[in-house]
Amino acid sequence: MTIEDRYRHILEWFAVNMPNAQTELNYSNPFELLVAVILSAQCTDKRVNMVTPRLFSAFPTPEAMAAATPEQLLEYIHSVSYPNSKAKHLVEMSRKLVTDFEGKIPDDVDKLQTLPGVGRKTANIIAAVIYNQPAMPVDTHVFRISERLGLTTNSKNPLQTERELVRFIPPHLLPIAHHWLILHGRYVCLARKPKCDECGLKAWCRYYSSNTSE
Repeated sequence: MTIEDRYRHILEWFAVNMPNAQTELNYSNPFELLVAVILSAQCTDKRVNMVTPRLFSAFPTPEAMAAATPEQLLEYIHSVSYPNSKAKHLVEMSRKLVTDFEGKIPDDVDKLQTLPGVGRKTANIIAAVIYNQPAMPVDTHVFRISERLGLTTNSKNPLQTERELVRFIPPHLLPIAHHWLILHGRYVCLARKPKCDECGLKAWCRYYSSNTSE
């Protein structure tokens, strides 16, 4: 099977079986998504969704959050992972949004990465989800699933994975493709014990092929 064939079959399967895949973070505007994604680092979306309603009610805009202190935010996000550093990043991020971008979320990946607490993965998520740009955020699920399926080969880091996926996935599919891979990794292709018997991608999966005897 060529790499092109593998991509084609896998993408076609996802398109049929997960046509409406989207982020599981709850948000109602670009600012809320940016805050939620920052909070989700090394933390579950479920936990983030538990804390953001009160947070967004208290600090609904970049201006409101910029006027707060990390200590004030900590009261709302103390149950997420690394709450102290995230509270600091959120305040600093909001202040830079207000001073440098008039409170508007940039649509450029490089500009997004100038915001405190925003790395390449977070910037790509905003570009893909909010602005429907051909970006590929690579988190731990995407990194693992891409290698297992055979979409990447011996990828050493997220950036290498991103570049390979962007090379083979059509630009118009990139915004939804990262949701496909994340959700597949979250619910089917689990890190410790993948549910291969339930997986619809077995026929094109490198991991399944190499770990299953006839």
